[in-house]
Amino acid sequence: MESGRSLDSAIAALDRALRAVFAPARASRPVPGPAAEAGTPLPEAERRASAALMRVNHAGELAAQALYHGQAAIARAPATRALLNAAARAESDHLAWCETRLQELGARPSLLNPLWYAGSFAVGAAAALWGDRASLGFVAETERQVERHLDGHLGRVPPADVRSRAILEAMRAEEVAHGATATAAGGVSLPEPVRTLMRYTARVMTGTAYWV
Repeated sequence: MESGRSLDSAIAALDRALRAVFAPARASRPVPGPAAEAGTPLPEAERRASAALMRVNHAGELAAQALYHGQAAIARAPATRALLNAAARAESDHLAWCETRLQELGARPSLLNPLWYAGSFAVGAAAALWGDRASLGFVAETERQVERHLDGHLGRVPPADVRSRAILEAMRAEEVAHGATATAAGGVSLPEPVRTLMRYTARVMTGTAYWV
């Protein structure tokens, strides 16, 4: 019986991974901001700049989904698993919003998305092995770092690109809420070396996804 449940969990995890990486992302909510066709087309240089930023954010949202999927797979308490799965569903909206904006900008997602998903799933599962409180603390720290990352992108997105700005602002507000929820649910502060490693790992991913 236990082996059957483990197999079911493995199949479900594989199905989520394939859908996240290869299937078109689907949002349960409308894309924030005015419709793309409502504004003046961006100059080519600004279009490329926005596209690169949104490619990074698309990769980040895919990685966030993978982190939460990995953590939920190992979570011990049903309440923790439910919190992680709810956060993953919100991230799937963010992923769809970024994917839509990339299409509007005539750009593609990162070619390394399968790598970002696999690596992030493994990191999420490893974090969850330390227990639910550490796993929730990992969520809170991840969201704090994402908040700072989005602040940086909001300062770099071309002023005329109100569609991308609206998406980033909506994502930022929800990332802050996810972090607060994880802390309130019992998440503990992570050691500084772990937080530093998370920052450097994120820089590698975002720096690469900007171009590839």
